[in-house]
Amino acid sequence: MALSLHKDSVNNQMDSSKYVRYTPEQVEALERVYAECPKPSSLRRQQLIRECPILSNIEPKQIKVWFQNRRCREKQRKEASRLQTVNRKLTAMNKLLMEENDRLQKQVSHLVYENGYMKQQIQTASAGTTTDNSCESVVMSGQNQQQNPTPQHPNRDANNPAGLLAIAEETLAEFLSKATGTAVDWVQMIGMKPGPDSIGIVAVSRNCSGVAARACGLVSLEPTKVAEILKDRQSWYRDCRCVEVLSIVPTGNGGTIELMYMQTYAPTTLAAARDFWTLRYTTSLEDGSLVICERSLTSSTGGPTGPPSTTFIRAEMLPSGYLIRPCEGGGSIIHIVDHIDLDVWSVPEVLRPLYESSKILAQKLTIAALQHIRQIAQESSGEIQYGGGRQPAVLRTFSQRLCRGFNDAVNGFVDDGWSLMGTDGVEDVTIAINSSPNKFLGSNYNASMFPAFGGGVLCAKASMLLQNVPPALLVRFLREHRSEWADYGVDAYSAACLKASPYAVPCARPGGFPSSQVILPLAHTIEHEEFLEVVRIEGHAFSSEDVTLARDMYLLQLCSGVDENAIGACAQLVFAPIDESFADDALLLPSGFRVIPLDPKSDGPAATRTLDLASTMEVGSANTRPAGEADLNGYNLRSVLTIAFQFTFENHTRDNVAAMARQYVRSVVGSVQRVAMAIAPSRLSTQLGPKSLPGSPEALTLARWISRSYRIHTGTELFRAESTAGDAILKQLWHHSDAIMCCTVKTNASPVFTFANQAGLDMLETTLVALQDIMLDKVLDESGRKVLCSEFSKIMQQGFAYLPAGICVSSMNRPVSYEQAIAWKVLNDDDSNHCLAFMFMSWSFV
Repeated sequence: MALSLHKDSVNNQMDSSKYVRYTPEQVEALERVYAECPKPSSLRRQQLIRECPILSNIEPKQIKVWFQNRRCREKQRKEASRLQTVNRKLTAMNKLLMEENDRLQKQVSHLVYENGYMKQQIQTASAGTTTDNSCESVVMSGQNQQQNPTPQHPNRDANNPAGLLAIAEETLAEFLSKATGTAVDWVQMIGMKPGPDSIGIVAVSRNCSGVAARACGLVSLEPTKVAEILKDRQSWYRDCRCVEVLSIVPTGNGGTIELMYMQTYAPTTLAAARDFWTLRYTTSLEDGSLVICERSLTSSTGGPTGPPSTTFIRAEMLPSGYLIRPCEGGGSIIHIVDHIDLDVWSVPEVLRPLYESSKILAQKLTIAALQHIRQIAQESSGEIQYGGGRQPAVLRTFSQRLCRGFNDAVNGFVDDGWSLMGTDGVEDVTIAINSSPNKFLGSNYNASMFPAFGGGVLCAKASMLLQNVPPALLVRFLREHRSEWADYGVDAYSAACLKASPYAVPCARPGGFPSSQVILPLAHTIEHEEFLEVVRIEGHAFSSEDVTLARDMYLLQLCSGVDENAIGACAQLVFAPIDESFADDALLLPSGFRVIPLDPKSDGPAATRTLDLASTMEVGSANTRPAGEADLNGYNLRSVLTIAFQFTFENHTRDNVAAMARQYVRSVVGSVQRVAMAIAPSRLSTQLGPKSLPGSPEALTLARWISRSYRIHTGTELFRAESTAGDAILKQLWHHSDAIMCCTVKTNASPVFTFANQAGLDMLETTLVALQDIMLDKVLDESGRKVLCSEFSKIMQQGFAYLPAGICVSSMNRPVSYEQAIAWKVLNDDDSNHCLAFMFMSWSFV
């Protein structure tokens, strides 16, 4: 017995010694296998011992332990690296917040001093015996100090680098005073909370000339790379049409001065586009920070005169720019300031809020720059993986081309070849044609797409004012429910231009069959503020002659701004027909919708004005609400909707296509009106429960039927109502934590949802208005459909059935898991079958 114990001890010691004494060659062999397969099976480990003679003296159990330890070390290394990264971010963010706190304390001290000084002067003036308006002079003095007027300078010679350097240094000083000082009274935007994973700190100006926005944040890119990205404004600023650097002047301190001309798009069809003539100064500070600052050159600043502005209105960029500071351990801290005067008095009064809103500027320019840099940083680190085999840069190019093509269509610049057609007597829809499509589309497209005997591109566009409709909600509805506004015949005509015989459909025939769509996601930005997708539209034949049109059609679609919590964000849905090949250089003729919120001044008269087109449509007039209630919920909103649709044409069919396009846009406007009027009063956050659905019992009655039927069939209460009087049952049903929904029960049709509580709408990612377009078999996966079919007879006979855990799909094609579901018959007061109810318990997005 003692001998046996001794042998076991010796063997354990040998095993231990073998475990700790791997040779470098053995470790190298194991590491090679680990790189291919970190968790090899038992058979793979035995095969490894046979294939590698140097591992023959190691037992399979020891190799298993080695791989376990190796995986553990790898996990610890990754976790340590992640914690170090988070620590660096927190350290940098803490530094940023401390600097922001210091800046705010200086601003408070300055305001307290000014307030005390003003009180003293007013008291002195009122105690005096003279009435020389000294009080007014004091007030005006304070206002002048806040405005920080630009000092007047004589015109400086364009060929004098010293004069340009003086302007550049003044621009640098003024920019830094805005970025890190108190030159502007900044107010932080709601919802912009700092943190290691947040976009940063975003603020907008208050009581300054023009509109201004400021942001600061962290990115994991080096300062030089950040500067390179930011200077390429056309790659990330979607409203930038073109940027030309007309002159570059090196400075003695190692920096550069650039004289630049930039053109920007107008956001709607109702105002002219803007251009800028600026000086951009790039230099380094003593602490190693990079600075890129810019300002307009005007008669007051001095400097050379810029290119003449014909079809554009010259806007002014006040000292703006980027301060890029290196972080310890890598990365950068970025300060961004955008300060612009868009010449608001040159636009119609109803549109002036678009040009007076610092929040809109922040979303379109300041936040867009920060988001783009963060996107590039995550793509460079490999944190973002896209499907479809396409590189992020290619997908980003598709997004840029869609936006640019839509902007070109909305603006219709003469130098792109656009010209206006005559109207049919009503000025609601504008028709523009471009008979030089190669110039418009670029030389990289095949000219054979257009007939040799003449043709081009036609654009029908219109703008209208919407009342009390959140832009994000409207665009989300238009995206999810294309059949509510689109016409299959027009889609078929648009798709025909991509085929071998582009003009096989001489003219679209409105009134085609309703079509269904399937959305296939391609990519999205890290903040999910924009996503790119392919939409497949199922084909239908109008007649036996149009069998060729029964093929499925495809759209490349870009959707952005659907977050209702993003203040001042523009919501947009842009799409273009593509063929099945979906080549990287595919021809794109974008059409779509853009909805921009108007942020009215509280003391301005613009709230009572309307556009001519909008006033004839009386949008939302039948659904007025008390002003106090609307203001309380932040729902007294106005927004401008711009619609633009592009089509190709032959010269001999131009008038027919124009008439079709004009009719189609008017039809779309009417559909959007109906959608807007349906959405506006059904905003869930402003109501306790759902509005009555057409052809269904009142909400209170339906809630009572659902609760009563559940109790009859299962013998338990669905929820405990504190009171059966009034709307207590409806309240508890509406706020129930599980997703409860009802659908029709018809033998000859697919079940369609007719009601859902708040959790059910959240799970399906839809609204009460859109709910009735969703069919049950589209929500359940194949396994769920099989289970429901097998349990259906039980539900009809017994009254209810429990369904096992499974996966369903929301209206946005997102998978949703649930731990259990129950289905039961809902009986009316006559105990007749009214509908089928479902309750999905403990659901969550996968």
